[in-house]
Amino acid sequence: MTNVENLISRIEVLEAEAAIRRIQARYMMLCDTPCPVFPAVSDAERIELVLELYTKDAVWEGVGEYYDNQFGRAEGKDELRAHFNRFWSADQDPKLILNAHYLTSEQIFVDGDTAEGTWIHMQPWLYADGTALLRSSRLFNAFRKEGDSWLITRTRTENVFISSLPNNFAESYPTTSVLFK
Repeated sequence: MTNVENLISRIEVLEAEAAIRRIQARYMMLCDTPCPVFPAVSDAERIELVLELYTKDAVWEGVGEYYDNQFGRAEGKDELRAHFNRFWSADQDPKLILNAHYLTSEQIFVDGDTAEGTWIHMQPWLYADGTALLRSSRLFNAFRKEGDSWLITRTRTENVFISSLPNNFAESYPTTSVLFK
């Protein structure tokens, strides 16, 4: 491999890592409540935006002693859509009113047109009835380059901990995001 070929190869890895980082961050942002996209979208539209990040054969699975029974496994876009509908169903009671995803401890491993990444994420949840919790999970996700775009082929998550937060822990929060207005 010439020096130029070596540099091209290294740049391709850096570009892949950046694209994967963006797609993972977009997934997390789309899962936040309120959803910060502009113009504002319905929960059904939000789910379709999330599904655009996945390959047709993608898998979303919760694993381990806590997530096996809570989340299970969804394969293919129809099952993923059903999975996400459980989070944002119109008749959800109590309704989720605040949820923000924080990612850390990132590692991305690129191998040609495929890659895997690991993260730890944490998210506070607040429901309309005031109940609240703090959830932390490990992620072990997979990606594939299709055409010019990287897409998620697997979301795999395992519980680190879940802890109750004081009721109505957040004193001020938006009901609608206008960040990108």
